[in-house]
Amino acid sequence: MAGRVPKVLKGKRRFVLGASGHIAGVINPPLKKKRSYWTGKGAALPSSADDWFAEATEHPGSWWTEWSAWLASFGGKQVAAPKKPGNATYKPIEPAPGRYVKEKAA
Repeated sequence: MAGRVPKVLKGKRRFVLGASGHIAGVINPPLKKKRSYWTGKGAALPSSADDWFAEATEHPGSWWTEWSAWLASFGGKQVAAPKKPGNATYKPIEPAPGRYVKEKAA
């Protein structure tokens, strides 16, 4: 558990373990609570994964809510989205989704 990553990353760290693979974690909406995730106690990582897991707390639902809250702590003040796309400098090209989305890959 105390591998290279914790030695390289600086600042506040938190390890979160998801109960499912990355695809199931992404496609299942948080409100359905189909999966779960575990969080450890504190920022220090024990020497083994078994030690960490023995002390971890399981939470029902998606790890996305945990990640979203963590990201928000770095985000600053939220502002409302513009009512219309573009501005004086950057005019809208065309309505969404845009022609590039409809192009076939070669």
